[in-house]
Amino acid sequence: MSPLLRRTTKKTERTAAERLVTLVSKPGCHLCDDARAVVEAVCAETGASWEEKDITQDEALHRAYWEQIPVVLVDGEQHTFWRVDAGRLRRELGA
Repeated sequence: MSPLLRRTTKKTERTAAERLVTLVSKPGCHLCDDARAVVEAVCAETGASWEEKDITQDEALHRAYWEQIPVVLVDGEQHTFWRVDAGRLRRELGA
C-alpha cells in the first residue's frame, strides 16, 4: 500500500505493517548509525516499513531538524531524536 494512503486511517486503527517509520540522518553520524540499527531491527520485527532521508540533501528537513539528528518520524510525526528506544518504538507501532 502506498505511504500516502496509509495516512488516511486513524493512527490507532493501523497495524504496524501499515505504518511508515522515517529516519532523518546524515552521513558520518555515529548516533545515526545506532538509530538505523534500532529502526531496522524493530521494523523487521513488527513488519513496519521504513525509509531513511539524508538531512544534507533536503533543505526543509535541515531547517526543521538540524539540531536533533538523528530524528525518527512515525507516519510523518516526530517520535524521537538523538537516541532511539526500541521498546518505545515498538509500542508506538502497536506491537
